[in-house]
Amino acid sequence: MSEHWIDLRSDTVTQPSSAMRAAMQGAEVGDDVYGDDPTVNRLQDTAAEMFGYEAALFAPSGTQTNLIALMVHCGRGDEYLVGQEAHTFKYEGGGAAVLGSIQPQPIANQPDGSIALANIEAYIKPDDIHFARTRVLALENTIGGRVLGTDYIAAATRLAHERGLVTHLDGARICNAAVKQGISLREATAGFDTVSVCLSKGLGAPVGSVLCGPKKFIEQGKRWRKMLGGGMRQAGILAAAGLYALEHNIERLAEDHVNAAALAKGLASIEAIRIIAAPQTNIFWLDIPAAACEPLRAALEREQIRATVGPRMRLVTHLDVSAADVERTISVFTAFFKDWQ
Repeated sequence: MSEHWIDLRSDTVTQPSSAMRAAMQGAEVGDDVYGDDPTVNRLQDTAAEMFGYEAALFAPSGTQTNLIALMVHCGRGDEYLVGQEAHTFKYEGGGAAVLGSIQPQPIANQPDGSIALANIEAYIKPDDIHFARTRVLALENTIGGRVLGTDYIAAATRLAHERGLVTHLDGARICNAAVKQGISLREATAGFDTVSVCLSKGLGAPVGSVLCGPKKFIEQGKRWRKMLGGGMRQAGILAAAGLYALEHNIERLAEDHVNAAALAKGLASIEAIRIIAAPQTNIFWLDIPAAACEPLRAALEREQIRATVGPRMRLVTHLDVSAADVERTISVFTAFFKDWQ
């Protein structure tokens, strides 16, 4: 049996490459809480420059950078507008409410992942003591693998700013969105006052996210990062991986998009499978018969393929999934459903 497993559960499962490990091993370090880790400082300066902001802050996770942003932007009793499918609302443990006393105002996402402008307008609270104070519009790009277009983002952020809100982007996969659209990272983040960028998904770093914004905002964010347990010491070892990811792994995201499209096309030829929508980036969803779930999970396990199997499945390609892995996965699915029932 081969040692190689194909892991389609998420792009968070990527392993650092040998070159990334070498960069980590050779990293110059210092105490980042004191602000004297040179590699962390270089990562922060590099990220700020790439995404078009004054400053940046390195933190252990995207959940923490999103929470820091909301806690800087909002006070107790304030609220943020957010999509019901958004990570900051649905998948981050209610941190804004629990730790920040910030009220989320969830709004239904449209099929393309956007929030209708009319709904954004409708959910902004009046200046009245009965209501939470609406402070922030938080969007996500990509969201469920879907890319929010630049025209929509320009209109949504303009509306928010006209109504006195600040704008935050959960850009966990913003590099995927930029590569898909063939635009710069600065163009992809235009209109947002702050942005959180994950280094540990398709970019391939083992841990970490950067939060970008104005200098004053980042200085306030450092205090919240410390309070939330994100103050790290010789963190340059981790920052070196993030730097390598930003310098080497952005353009190659296009390979993941091609592999996702090929995988979806191959699985779509199987009668029992319904692809929800053709993938735009590296993520797509499919439906399979409920009765097939358990035997399919076992069949994939035997063939050293990891996937989160359910009646509605999400499959994700990344730098550790090759074109050959895609072909093998299609073959395993095809053989299973040929014999199933």
